[in-house]
Amino acid sequence: MKGIIGRKLGMTQVFDEETGKLTPVTVIQAGPCPVVAVRTQDTDGYDAVQLAFDAVAEGRLTKPRLGHLKKHDVAPHKKLVEIRGPHELAPGETVTVEAFEPGEKVKVSGVSIGKGFQGTIKRHRFHRGPVTHGSHNVRKPGSIGASATPSRVFKGMKMAGQMGAKRVTQVGLEVVDRDPEQNLLLVKGAVPGHKNALVVVREDKR
Repeated sequence: MKGIIGRKLGMTQVFDEETGKLTPVTVIQAGPCPVVAVRTQDTDGYDAVQLAFDAVAEGRLTKPRLGHLKKHDVAPHKKLVEIRGPHELAPGETVTVEAFEPGEKVKVSGVSIGKGFQGTIKRHRFHRGPVTHGSHNVRKPGSIGASATPSRVFKGMKMAGQMGAKRVTQVGLEVVDRDPEQNLLLVKGAVPGHKNALVVVREDKR
C-alpha cells in the first residue's frame, strides 16, 4: 500500500495543448515523509508503516513525541500517520512524490470543511414542505417516529446537527502530474479539506 502525507494548497487547472482539454486539479504539497516505524503481522498483528510530515523545531514537540522520533533516528516532525497495508518500506527510508506515477488511481483522506449547525434540507438533502395553503412545515424535518410503537426515536435518524468537519475519503481520483523538485502532486478533481489542510494520499486498488 503506497501512501504519502501532504498539505492541500488549493485548486488550479491543467491545459492539454494536444487535445485542448482542461482538467481541474488539486495541488498537494506531499512529503518528503521519513519512515518512522514499521508494523508487521508477526509483532503487531497488522501490517502498516508510520510516516512523519511537517518538520519543526524540537521545542514545538512534547518529550514523548520527541523521544519516539529520536529512537528511530528521525528529525522532529509535527505529524505522524500510520498507513495500513502490505508495503516494502524500511525504517530510514523517505517517501516522496516520486512514489506515484501520472495516471495512477489514488484516494485522498482529510477532514471536510465544517458547515456549522445545519437543518435537514442542507445537511441531508431533504425535500421542503409546501409553501402555500397556510403550511407551517416549509423547512421542518417532519415526523421522526411513532408515539405508541416503538415509543422512541431510532438511533441514526437523519436530523439537524453539525455538518462537515469529519474525516472523509474521496476515492476514484487520478494523479495528473508531479513535481519532485517542489514536492508537488497534482490530483484530478477536488479533495476533502480547506486550504492548508492535512491530507493522506493512498493508492486506490479498487
